[in-house]
Amino acid sequence: MLFKQQALLRQKLFVLGSLAIGSLLYLVARVGSLDRLQPLCPIDSRFGLRGQDEIPLRALQFKRGLLHEFRKGNATKEQIRLHNLVQQLPKAIIIGVRKGGTRALLEMLNLHPAVVKASQEIHFFDNDENYAKGIEWYRKKMPFSYSHQITIEKSPAYFITEEVPERIYKMNSSIKLLIIVREPTTRAISDYTQVLEGKERKNKTYYKFEKLAIDPNTCEVNTKYKAVRTSIYTKHLERWLKYFPIEQFHIVDGDRLITEPLPELQLVEKFLNLPPRISQYNLYFNATRGFYCLRFNIVFNKCLAGSKGRIHPEVDTSVITKLRKFFHPFNQKFYQITGRTFNWP
Repeated sequence: MLFKQQALLRQKLFVLGSLAIGSLLYLVARVGSLDRLQPLCPIDSRFGLRGQDEIPLRALQFKRGLLHEFRKGNATKEQIRLHNLVQQLPKAIIIGVRKGGTRALLEMLNLHPAVVKASQEIHFFDNDENYAKGIEWYRKKMPFSYSHQITIEKSPAYFITEEVPERIYKMNSSIKLLIIVREPTTRAISDYTQVLEGKERKNKTYYKFEKLAIDPNTCEVNTKYKAVRTSIYTKHLERWLKYFPIEQFHIVDGDRLITEPLPELQLVEKFLNLPPRISQYNLYFNATRGFYCLRFNIVFNKCLAGSKGRIHPEVDTSVITKLRKFFHPFNQKFYQITGRTFNWP
């Protein structure tokens, strides 16, 4: 009986040993075949990094790793020197408009390996106190980057602040300027909604949109109301055109950026003279959030803050009609100046 058990055990050990040896031989053969294959880099595939406009892969690595540490102030001067990193003045600025989609545009452009974004709104040109600190103060607010990358910042108050065009012109008369707009009435209501939410957080009361947007004495549109005034895009743009030619502006359709972002981003890439790198892979629709989120690679995704996409309050339809009628002639002039037409009422 003992002899039979020993024989059975030896037989099992033999089978297991054979399987182990077979697996080992398979792995050796597999490794050898892999060595002969052309390796596929998922970053190369994603960005199509080929030819003379190739972006160094190390730039992609540091954008998500080391550059993040530099922004937090955790890098040493030696690390900065070794990696040839600098703080550059912006070569492009998203100047507006408020509630047009400036944050979404900045984050989406940051998908491009040649773009580095300023994480916070700097408010250098629209804030007298900040502006008095000088251009070097502004430069030191910029993120670290490689010389071949371009830095972009966004401060939507720039578009409507009278002093800003001249101040930016003095810094760089050839800078590229991005304006993202939405249907003016929708933008005004979105502007109101953001302020309303802030008031509610502080347990403060606030007027209804209708009371702010319509002058109760004349029953006409209240142009003194900032949310309305900001949506008169052509009035602000005309002030900028005193300093910059229209060719230095690119108008982004903020409504389309929400529903179909890739074509808008491709137009911006072309305007900034960037090689095309952002693809549909980088953008995926999040049904829960109700808008597109960003995919940098197979492990790193990002959605905009939950404060984006707020639900607007119901507004009296007669007020919406009155506002759209008011904005219509300004919209037509905006189309003529920019050469871009939108499907606004």
